[in-house]
Amino acid sequence: MNTRNASGEPQGSADIAVHIQNLSKRFGDFVAVDRVNLQVRRGEIFGFLGPNGAGKSTTIRILCGLLAPSEGQASVVGYDVEREPERVKQNIGYMSQKFSLYDDLTVEENIDFFGGVYGVPKEERQSRKRLALELSGLRERERTLTRLLPGGFKQRLALGCAILHNPPVLFLDEPTSGVDPLARRDFWDLIYQLSEKGHTIFVSTHYMDEAEYCHRIALMYRGAVIALNSPAQLKRELGGMTLLRLETEDLMGTLDALKAAKAIEDVSVFGSGLHLRVRDVESAKAEAQRVLTERGIRVLRLEPIDATMEDVFVGLIEAEERK
Repeated sequence: MNTRNASGEPQGSADIAVHIQNLSKRFGDFVAVDRVNLQVRRGEIFGFLGPNGAGKSTTIRILCGLLAPSEGQASVVGYDVEREPERVKQNIGYMSQKFSLYDDLTVEENIDFFGGVYGVPKEERQSRKRLALELSGLRERERTLTRLLPGGFKQRLALGCAILHNPPVLFLDEPTSGVDPLARRDFWDLIYQLSEKGHTIFVSTHYMDEAEYCHRIALMYRGAVIALNSPAQLKRELGGMTLLRLETEDLMGTLDALKAAKAIEDVSVFGSGLHLRVRDVESAKAEAQRVLTERGIRVLRLEPIDATMEDVFVGLIEAEERK
């Protein structure tokens, strides 16, 4: 347990920004968060990956002091989310997928409003406003109505507003949902800048490519964390299997033909081809060739490839389903 020093700051676990222990949240009989355990280091970009309804947003709302847990404990920069929610709120920035901006206010008015909400000292508000405008790339558009901004600029403005009070931890709940790929990449450049300055970034997403940008990720499914590691390590593990790329002249016929193949653990459609998860590469290739030849399906490509986060995601969730 953390203690306080003479100034009231939390002590202990100095490198840990977010600590979660056996955290659960129930709504009636529905278990939204199921005994989650994890720690996030200071300055880390930590990704929360999972399908809609997996429990990501509920967990983030608990960590922001907006929901009380049903069981377990959680702390943010040493402050208990249930006993000290107001102290937690003072030390975090929060950005949701809806951006939380006021469309009928100008860019400048939104920044001024959130500066007041976050309690930024009056003598610092001008300098913080300049930083927010630079971060969002809107220095020449201060008087533009927010509703007239493209989605990517709204997103950057919302992030600028969320860090006006220079919080040590930022919670970004699917912040790039509905934003075009180029704007998403620009947004992640900003996240890296903030991480390099020491901010801890806790970000949820359902975009597989965004998971690659995180230092570590937790994959949530049905309220539980089913995998936790760096993207590179998760791809290396892949449940002890190898991934094969298979392309043929008949995609759906191939999918049907390989359903009963014993040497192939799993088959999934990926673009114009199939990804096969196998334990023994040579046995799997031989069986696939034999089965498809019997069906009169010509193989165009069949070779090992590197796994993507989407492969990891599909593989782990299908393994959970089989359980």
